[in-house]
Amino acid sequence: MKVFISHTFTENDTKLARRIADALRNADFQVLNDTEIFPGDNWAELIANELRESDAMVVLLTPNSVDSPYINAEVGYALGQQGYKGRVIPVLAAPSEQVSELELKIPWILKKFGMIYISNLEHDEEGLRNITQALKKAAA
Repeated sequence: MKVFISHTFTENDTKLARRIADALRNADFQVLNDTEIFPGDNWAELIANELRESDAMVVLLTPNSVDSPYINAEVGYALGQQGYKGRVIPVLAAPSEQVSELELKIPWILKKFGMIYISNLEHDEEGLRNITQALKKAAA
């Protein structure tokens, strides 16, 4: 299964996306949207191609990404595609004291899915396991 990780390219979000990508690769998933975008790259075309190639999406919801129009566009694309049905996995990644505030900003449609919570952004192995298990279940 090819998995697209929807995230912002801020330092903390990118580090967490890479940890998720490593965990997914170790579970035999192919990960897309894990490459750096360089000046001069047509990032919109790169992202669009990877979205078309993907079978599932992990949506990384953080203080940096919850209001991002790019994340909303990527999620909107996935929700409109039959191939992504049952394969959009929202991950709320924030310290526990910020969760309540972030939950108010999450688009209502993502609240209909089972949310995975990661409170310790540096060392949450259980959260990573939950993501891989959710994708394995969706792939079955």
